Amino acid sequence: MLKKFKDLTEKEILAIAIAAEEEDGRIYGEFADALREDYPSTAEMFEEMRQEEVGHRDRLFAMFRQRFGDHIPLIRRENVKGFLTRKPVWLVRPLGVKVARKQAELMELEASRFYARAASRTADVSTRELLNKLADEERKHERTAGELEEKHLTASAKAQEEESHRKLFLLQVVQPGLAGLMDGSVSTLAPIFAAAFASHKSWEAFLVGLAASIGAGISMAFSEGLSDDGSLTGRGSPWLRGMVTGLMTTAGGIGHTLPFLISNFHVATLVAVIVVAVELMVISFIRHRYMDTPFLQAAFQVIVGGVLVFLTGWLIGSA
Repeated sequence: MLKKFKDLTEKEILAIAIAAEEEDGRIYGEFADALREDYPSTAEMFEEMRQEEVGHRDRLFAMFRQRFGDHIPLIRRENVKGFLTRKPVWLVRPLGVKVARKQAELMELEASRFYARAASRTADVSTRELLNKLADEERKHERTAGELEEKHLTASAKAQEEESHRKLFLLQVVQPGLAGLMDGSVSTLAPIFAAAFASHKSWEAFLVGLAASIGAGISMAFSEGLSDDGSLTGRGSPWLRGMVTGLMTTAGGIGHTLPFLISNFHVATLVAVIVVAVELMVISFIRHRYMDTPFLQAAFQVIVGGVLVFLTGWLIGSA
């Protein structure tokens, strides 16, 4: 059971901050190591950010010992509702500069929001002063991370407002929408085609597909909306994210359900298979466009998953 941020004690807030700085420092160290050969200047930037995270951790350690002693509670970000899940992109080799930059932007945005919220809930004057200072320093990191691409990849400058809008659009619309589209397009394949091959009747397959698509949309909408209130991550209203995820999940399933309105079963099945292929290519393009995933890699991952689920439905339906 995840704890709510408002229920954390000051001791727990400091413990989370210490663990977070340790983790972020390790991640920046991995970034520096992965990019050092091809992008030495960028690697040096990440190394400086790692050293600053170490400094933040040491200051938090000192504050914790002063107030609560040497025993630090075992509580981390993943134990508190509202934090983003950190995907281990830093373990991938070769690591792209754009991928590292995007990860760093999200990390620093989350850190600055955390310290600002934490300071507002802290009564001790010295602790509050420290948390406010750390929030300011993390905001400086956020700007530094946002300048990495301009400094080391291209001479063109991007307006801060445009970058902020892009980041919010990615967090609030693209990521939840893509998650919903992938879930709806892939997870509904098995029940739809199982029903189709079991009955050899278009209408029955259509009803099963409609129920599976709407049901999956409702489930994903609630799952996304309840997973994060957006207060720390900047991901926006949970209602918006839930609605986007739910609608895209339903759309992903409805796409290959509608062909079964064709009365001829064989024609309907052929059209549905073509629609599935188009859906999987659209998903691959979106992952390539917004998530910096190589198109062939994205297509391979999505198509393999889709084919496996399709075969599952076909085998069960034909049994």
